[in-house]
Amino acid sequence: MRRLIRLGKIYADAVDFKTAIAAIVKLARTGGGYVVTPNVDHVVLAEHNQDFLQSYLNADLSLVDGQPLVWMARALGERFPEKISGSDLVRPLCAEAAKSGLRIFILGATDDTAVKAIAVLRADYPGIEIVGYASPMLPATGEGPDVDKAMAQIRNAKPNIVFAALGSPKQEILLCKQKSAYAPAVAIGVGAAVDFIAGKVQRSPKWMSDSGLEWLYRLSKEPRRLAHRYLVRDREIVPIFLRMLKVPRPERVIMRPERPPSA
Repeated sequence: MRRLIRLGKIYADAVDFKTAIAAIVKLARTGGGYVVTPNVDHVVLAEHNQDFLQSYLNADLSLVDGQPLVWMARALGERFPEKISGSDLVRPLCAEAAKSGLRIFILGATDDTAVKAIAVLRADYPGIEIVGYASPMLPATGEGPDVDKAMAQIRNAKPNIVFAALGSPKQEILLCKQKSAYAPAVAIGVGAAVDFIAGKVQRSPKWMSDSGLEWLYRLSKEPRRLAHRYLVRDREIVPIFLRMLKVPRPERVIMRPERPPSA
């Protein structure tokens, strides 16, 4: 059974990192699915974007990405074992793939960034099968001819794991709407992970991430792009938290059966 903790209108699985990796590998071997990693901005976006909300409600695994959400749950009397970001999943999954023969596909990032990241991963994980990449300009709707073309590339490559580095809310909406198109792979929204691996973007120091200050580091690096998100939009997390305080504690957690393996 999955134990899911409510965060506004969405939920996240109460699992530790080791359990999350094992769950993703299981999905990769038993018919696929998709994985989301909610942060503060995602909780806020889900209040207003119905497609984005549905992508969360239908996800096979939801991993809390952001120390503020860990603290928010704790203040509500619930507990996530730890923060698990999409970027932190990539290398452990590549290590597992190199060991056990799982095939990787990268969707998103620019051509040069994807090529550089693939070279780094092949050097770091000898024997890994990275069977392709696609760097299309895809619509926010998650549907259309360009999406169909990208899904055909994935099917032809026959990966077990797809790293979707398209950014939110685009990647989550696409993974939900196209689940049957990229099956039987498991797809994971990893945001800027490919940029990090390629060295195009520098990650925040671990101490800032652990202290809930990753947003401040990113804002200092990309103020024009991120100022509205962090300084305006994400302030809505405060009324969402206050609303959650009024939710009866039994309604803050749901238990849901795991999806059975595909035939």
